[in-house]
Amino acid sequence: MATGIVGEFLDLKAETDADVLAMQCGDFYEFFADDAELVADELDLSISQKSSHGSSYPMAGVPLSELTPYVNALVERGYRVAVADQYETEGGDHAREIVRVVTPGTVLETSDDDARYLAAVVRDEGNDSDADGPYGLAFADVTTGRFLATTVDDGGDLRAELYRFDPAEVLPGPRVRNDDELLEAVREDLSGRVTAFDAEAFATGRAQHAVREQFGRETTDSVGLDSELAVRAAGAVLSYVEETGAGVLASMTRLTAYGADDRVDVDATTQRNLEITETMRGDADGSLFDTVDHTVTAAGGRLLREWLTRPRRDREALAARLDAVEALASAALARDRVREVLGDAYDLERLAARTTSGSAGARELLSVRDTLALLPDLADAIGGTALADSPAAAVLDRVDRERAAALREELAEALAEDPPKAKTGGGLLKAGYDGELDELIERHEEVKSWLDGLAEREKRQHGLSHVTVDRNKTDGYYIQVGKSVADQVPEHYREIKTLKNSKRFVTDELAEKEREVLRLEEARGELEYDLFEELRERVAERAELLQDAGRAVAELDALASLATHAARRDWTRPELTTERRLDVEAGRHPVVEGTTDFVPNDLRLDAERGFLIVTGPNMSGKSTYMRQAALIQLLAQAGSFVPARAAEVGLVDGIYTRVGALDELAQGRSTFMVEMQELSNILHSATEDSLVILDEVGRGTATYDGISIAWAATEYLHNEVRARTLFATHYHELTTLADHLPRVANVHVAVDERDGEVTFLRTVRDGPTNRSYGVHVADLAGVPGPVVSRADEVLDRLREEKAIEARGSRSGGSGDGAGPGDGDTGGTQQVVFDLSSGSFSEGADADGRSAADASTSEAGRNGAAAGSTSPGSDATAGAAGDSVETTEAAAADRLDPETRAVIEELSDVDVASTPPVELLSRVQEWQERLD
Repeated sequence: MATGIVGEFLDLKAETDADVLAMQCGDFYEFFADDAELVADELDLSISQKSSHGSSYPMAGVPLSELTPYVNALVERGYRVAVADQYETEGGDHAREIVRVVTPGTVLETSDDDARYLAAVVRDEGNDSDADGPYGLAFADVTTGRFLATTVDDGGDLRAELYRFDPAEVLPGPRVRNDDELLEAVREDLSGRVTAFDAEAFATGRAQHAVREQFGRETTDSVGLDSELAVRAAGAVLSYVEETGAGVLASMTRLTAYGADDRVDVDATTQRNLEITETMRGDADGSLFDTVDHTVTAAGGRLLREWLTRPRRDREALAARLDAVEALASAALARDRVREVLGDAYDLERLAARTTSGSAGARELLSVRDTLALLPDLADAIGGTALADSPAAAVLDRVDRERAAALREELAEALAEDPPKAKTGGGLLKAGYDGELDELIERHEEVKSWLDGLAEREKRQHGLSHVTVDRNKTDGYYIQVGKSVADQVPEHYREIKTLKNSKRFVTDELAEKEREVLRLEEARGELEYDLFEELRERVAERAELLQDAGRAVAELDALASLATHAARRDWTRPELTTERRLDVEAGRHPVVEGTTDFVPNDLRLDAERGFLIVTGPNMSGKSTYMRQAALIQLLAQAGSFVPARAAEVGLVDGIYTRVGALDELAQGRSTFMVEMQELSNILHSATEDSLVILDEVGRGTATYDGISIAWAATEYLHNEVRARTLFATHYHELTTLADHLPRVANVHVAVDERDGEVTFLRTVRDGPTNRSYGVHVADLAGVPGPVVSRADEVLDRLREEKAIEARGSRSGGSGDGAGPGDGDTGGTQQVVFDLSSGSFSEGADADGRSAADASTSEAGRNGAAAGSTSPGSDATAGAAGDSVETTEAAAADRLDPETRAVIEELSDVDVASTPPVELLSRVQEWQERLD
């Protein structure tokens, strides 16, 4: 059993559930045993060996001042890292205790500017039903003090919120942690860690107490947080932050409650499909956020990302945001000046959290001072311009600028202009800030001055040459004399070290001055650090002021970013209407327009024309057209201008998309299963106030199954859900629904076909299309010429409902006179592929008609004939490639008179005008006659 340092390390490690322990040993943080090997592998540290009572243990270490980047690197990889600091006991020995557990959700110093959320999820343990939800949710960003809580109805909404906030760490409540299916789904969506935390922290009483202690007894009522589940989630987050020792509870000054009626529902699938923050490939470049982000501050970028991922439904708030964007877009000079000032701002929200945690140094407080000093400059940039009466000015007015100015003055009077990184070495504060400190500094400078002049005095007094006075950790202060004159030093010099070319000496007076300077340095360092800590605490007490100023800076930056993009791209202000409509004139895709010569298109969805069936060739722009509709809706409800000549936008409660499907066989879900699950979510979630985008439904299964599903989904969305819908399909049969469903209309992407050449015009026009031009797309994609040519031939035969020669390959010569079994892989018989049965029908009659020609004329229209010859078939020798047209007359000749009579009566029935009862009666009669 290990004892000593290693034993103490292992004992401390056993006290925590952290993955790694960093234990202070003097000027280093050390890792031992398995932890040393782990950090060596992850961080490329060197391993040495530490002996302890006959055993040897791996050891790795990092300097005291360099721990933070190493810890952050481990946390970024998903590890929880405990930190044990060293302290001196009453007996003068050294001991260690764990002071902090750094986790993915509680790390303070991050490597990027994005929000970093810690989340908790709770479900009612008293509900024994298998119902999915409801769930309580809480999100806290410990780097800024942001704290939000809500309740969602089901697992789909839960996954959408988690995907939207993308927490670095999730704390599942007692019941949630036992829901393997839900946790697996969460792990699929997120890159963060799922951490099991004390179940008691989620208990109602304890959680309510934690929330009241943090935010006040009446806060939950005043902010409208009336959900016990949300309070339990919030309480668990607070307990976790406190237990890990992050020290940032003081920065969590506000609890924000939000509900489903505040935001537009944009589920995880839709966020991915619309590529809001990252592309389908997982890249940030090319996303909507990347396109419109012209922010110059970290906080502004975070806020803009939030606006895009959590669009608003509050018309008044959106109108104010649009007013500000419009004012900033119109006042180019004022906007540029505002952005110029903002470019010098630091992240006040994160600095507030650093001050409350006690981790902020003098340089961080200087950043606070310098950013607060920008507020008057921002006011000047806005005042006296077209922005003065706009909501942009109101953003800045929300900050108590008098208190901000007072804090700035206090910091300016206290802090040195170029303080060292170390907090205990002196040099943090200005002269004149504190009388006692000034006296210590003056005495210290006097002694330092005496030491600085010692070498010259010794030279003059004792006639020595080559004399220097210096200091190091081993020898302290010393007088160094060259060897050539070392025998000339006076008797009161005491030799302490001999070097190659010199000797070092000390005197009683020098030793006394050294003791004095050390005492003064220690006293100065302690007093200065105490004064600095008091200053930092006073700043921390005004964390809410810093957060207000930081949020104002962020909002101005985000608004200026949207205005900058609108001005550069000639975007227009959307008109927000109370009507259920999306009317866009010359709309464009906000991302694609920046990379290509874009063809604008109109779009109209309203109460009378609420469901558009979009047809047209592959690669012609159907998906782009529909995505741009969804993105214009989203941008409008983010408070942004939109890429169009004009846009009238009725607010929606949700945007739902089903666009393609990544194959998820590794998770046991086929492409078609994913497609159906996404369709199911839309049909269950969308309302008449939603916008639905469907890019193909039913393509992943058999043709008739696919058409049936697409048809039924169209009817359901039209009749029951009544959401504004765009539905792109290659099932041209669906276009006939426009003749029967009042709100359905057809639009198509136009094609110019001349002399066999096909040009995609990218222009959307009313009405359906009747071709998909798939063979042309195959040609564009580089499919070999013989395949494209053969596909054209087959397509022509299918359109003419003619038989097709199934061309086989031969081996062993020309095959003339060869019999069966001579290695010929070609076929000889006429075959017809029947779509309804999904199989080939074989044989041909004496007239050359295929067996399927005996079917009804409708079956003939749905079937594709195929025929070929092979050697050894006398009946068809010399007839290779011949085809026989199926005619309705030939099919009718094979029917008995009674069946023919029923078909004729059926053909004459006007379904639209026949009463349902009469129609049902006649169907029953026809069935009896056919039987």
